[in-house]
Amino acid sequence: MWIKKAFLQKNIMDKTDRSILLLLQKDGKITIKEIAERLNLTTTPIFERVKKLEKEGYIKSYKAILDRKKAGLQLMVFCNVTLNLHQTDYLKKFEKDIQQFPEVVECYHVAGMFDYLIKIYAENMERYQDFLSNKLASLENISKVQSSFVMTEVKDFSYLPIP
Repeated sequence: MWIKKAFLQKNIMDKTDRSILLLLQKDGKITIKEIAERLNLTTTPIFERVKKLEKEGYIKSYKAILDRKKAGLQLMVFCNVTLNLHQTDYLKKFEKDIQQFPEVVECYHVAGMFDYLIKIYAENMERYQDFLSNKLASLENISKVQSSFVMTEVKDFSYLPIP
């Protein structure tokens, strides 16, 4: 019983852990010293907490978030995909195949009227049409594709609202 309790306690985040995660999500380049100053702690416990959060998988990686338009990707598309067949092998094949397309930046298996929701970036409509006609349409088992083009990004936060 004490082993289970110790394991659960090890994986419980406290207020300080949550504060560290929020700061790191908002600025991945923030230093341990800056975090310590903002939380009124010394650097050693902050460093140890960050390492613990990394080890336990709360922090998956550190990345730079690029401006897609400055990178030449003017078009953002959400694409709903319906498959003909829904057996596990067909789902896994689609999920494997969709990985090969760099235009697809996110892919979700969803419940509802469609099977998958994919997020795609393209330089322009011509490039998206090429992607749709020559790449996505080449995959087996696709029954239906519905594209929605983003006109305005109203909210685009890349961090989680940690309670």
